[in-house]
Amino acid sequence: MRAIPLRRLTGIVIGMTGFLGACAVGPDFERPKPPDVTRTTPEPLPVQTVAAKGAFGEPQLFVQEMDIPAQWWGLFGSAQLDARVQEALKANPTLAAAQAALKQARELADAQRGFYYPDISANFNGSRNKTATSTLSPASASGNPYYSVITPQVFVSFAPDVFGLNMRTVESLDAQAENQRFQLEATYITLTTNVVTAAIQEASLRAQIAATEQVIKIESDLLAILRRQSALGQVAGADIATQEAALAQAQALLPPLAKQLAQQRDQETALLGRFPSDAPADQFTLASLTLPRDLPVSLPSAVVAQRPDIRAAEATLHSATAQVGVAIANRLPQISLTANLGDSAATFATLFGSGTAFGALAASITQPLFDGFTLMHRQRAAEAGLEQAMAQYKSTVITAFQNVADALQALEQDALALQAAVAAEAAAARSLGIARNQFDLGAVAYLSLLNAQQTYQQAVLALAQAQATRLADTAALFQAVGGAWWKRDVVAAQ
Repeated sequence: MRAIPLRRLTGIVIGMTGFLGACAVGPDFERPKPPDVTRTTPEPLPVQTVAAKGAFGEPQLFVQEMDIPAQWWGLFGSAQLDARVQEALKANPTLAAAQAALKQARELADAQRGFYYPDISANFNGSRNKTATSTLSPASASGNPYYSVITPQVFVSFAPDVFGLNMRTVESLDAQAENQRFQLEATYITLTTNVVTAAIQEASLRAQIAATEQVIKIESDLLAILRRQSALGQVAGADIATQEAALAQAQALLPPLAKQLAQQRDQETALLGRFPSDAPADQFTLASLTLPRDLPVSLPSAVVAQRPDIRAAEATLHSATAQVGVAIANRLPQISLTANLGDSAATFATLFGSGTAFGALAASITQPLFDGFTLMHRQRAAEAGLEQAMAQYKSTVITAFQNVADALQALEQDALALQAAVAAEAAAARSLGIARNQFDLGAVAYLSLLNAQQTYQQAVLALAQAQATRLADTAALFQAVGGAWWKRDVVAAQ
């Protein structure tokens, strides 16, 4: 039989392993289909919400498949709010941390790709030696017991990806990097929404404080009237004591509101990446904000594509699918090719001369035979992980649709609540005015006036809260439908 040259044999082996490496064991990932639903709410949405008198009472339109603006917070009509969001995007450390996590995940995936290529290393050895001439013959031809050995070598090792072990590993790491990418987008949406809702909450607290101060003024004015009437003998001292208690109760509402406002300002400062001592000087009031008129209503398939938490869960499912292939490939034979080429001479001048070269080529195949069922259980664990990832993906989709439905239904009810709050505040104000006039004329007892005061106090606070809630729930809807993260590059360029 004619012998096959070493070079040709090497080419045949590499060619065969390259051909085998074109396949990969384990299941191939298939992107889950969107849920088979036509809308996100139990009942069809109206064309628009109801209207109410006064600030933030205009109707909001439910726009099907609305193109969400890149800077959706601009719909609130506040240049001050726009500046806050831009500052937070530049300075908030949570966004920087998410960006670093994405970079790390991508670098790990790129590092794993290196196993597709041979590992090549070089080595150089040099030594000066002396032969024990009493027991051994000199190594040099001249008989000199002193001699040198100079050996440069190149080592090449290669593990062909016969069953796709590395391919599935890279696939899993790429999916993990994709997960980190959507974690970054989720961080972006959460940050921008938190800045908007924090500004709205500050405005709401300032409105509640102003309403409480208005009630305190009314209570103080009435107490002054009662004291004058008491001096004339027209009212009893018990009425004065009751009014003093009512005034104290109204004044007691201010410190908790002031505390909430201070803490809210601290939160806003932290969102901007600042320390509490470096709080921004500007302030938000409800009058500085505008209620967005158009509300986005996305198709269920669009919600799946737009929600970063769903896309992140999908990437996790992809990674888990690839991990099953990794576990299967680890149970199959592993092939390794190694080569060593070098030269050895006594002097630099004779290196690479005739008869100084040496080399070796080796191939090995390792097949696990018994490992205490470790690899089998690892495969089963990977398959269980895939089942878990699928269940978590479905849970994430359901939760996302719940968020959208909650936001849409909340806005529908917020409009009704504001309508009722406006009517209640107007009625309470009229009732208080009538009761006060009648009390001045002596037509009603003080208790009737006190009840009217308490009703008005509750009404003005409820109105301020209803106005702020409508604004906050509008921001929550933009977050629920994805917050236009896919246009983030547009925001970054501005």
